[in-house]
Amino acid sequence: MTDKNNKLSEYIPQKDTIEDQKFLDFEKPIQEISEKILALKNADIDSPELNTQILTLQKERDQLTKKIYSKLSIWQTVQVARHPQRPHTLDFIKRIFSDFDELHGDRQFADDAAIVGGIAYLENTPVMIIGHEKGRETEEKVKRNFGMPQPEGYRKAKRLMSLAEQFSLPVITFIDTAGAYPGVEGEERGQSEAIARNLAVMSELKTPIIVVITGEGGSGGALAISVGDHLSMLEYATYSVASPEACASIIWGTAEKAPDAADAMKVSSSELKKINIVDEIISEPLGGAHRDYDLISQSIKDSIVSSLSKLSSLSSDDLVKRRYERLLAIGS
Repeated sequence: MTDKNNKLSEYIPQKDTIEDQKFLDFEKPIQEISEKILALKNADIDSPELNTQILTLQKERDQLTKKIYSKLSIWQTVQVARHPQRPHTLDFIKRIFSDFDELHGDRQFADDAAIVGGIAYLENTPVMIIGHEKGRETEEKVKRNFGMPQPEGYRKAKRLMSLAEQFSLPVITFIDTAGAYPGVEGEERGQSEAIARNLAVMSELKTPIIVVITGEGGSGGALAISVGDHLSMLEYATYSVASPEACASIIWGTAEKAPDAADAMKVSSSELKKINIVDEIISEPLGGAHRDYDLISQSIKDSIVSSLSKLSSLSSDDLVKRRYERLLAIGS
């Protein structure tokens, strides 16, 4: 069962349209300048003085954004990773790949819309894509369970990985989830087993696996499709054993300590690069990936193409051996 990408969801914020932009609490100074720019543009007065004032404010806004984002705390990075306008897997698929055919179902229970996957072309190379999808509007978010997969989602991913191995297709995964769905029905259908099975399959898969963490990389829900040969991470993405709120609740008995938990867990890309969990950090546009979908998509594409070029020269046995050695090197 396939579904062409004419139904891929997307939302591209306009750079100077305040009505469409959502600002985080620490971005309020940026919002104030952006509102002034918009007011001047809406004045509908064509004068050199007005245009000069707009350009001056735009430069001031960009400088302020650069200053704020150069000093983000880890908790602020978590907020950027969760930004409601941050690009999702389907947004990246539309911009990076062509001829995407979505594949559905785990052949055991049902389809899970929280995991999307299918075959596409990366330039002239056929690849298998698998990723979390959170959805945009309320109806779609509910349909996709806010990007928190059920066991059938991970079993669908495993089925697609096995299919990729059979036809020698590189696997590319996009990670963006708060975690696997923790509901009773998921546990009844074997959530832990499904995640563990994926880890085992990915560790021995005889085809290249490239992992890109684009937003939240939460717990086993992220790990279940992130065992690979090359793991890249967007600059303001996060990757952790549990959400900061969950960690804080366990340690301190309150989610209000989430900022402290985020610091302690070192969930940011820069911290994870230091201990060899992350191979590459992909720089984001000024103000985060949600400010320019096309630019961040091109950066991700360049990274994938480069990584795939290096991995394609390895035999399947060497690929699996290298993957095993990479995992052993974590923390060293």
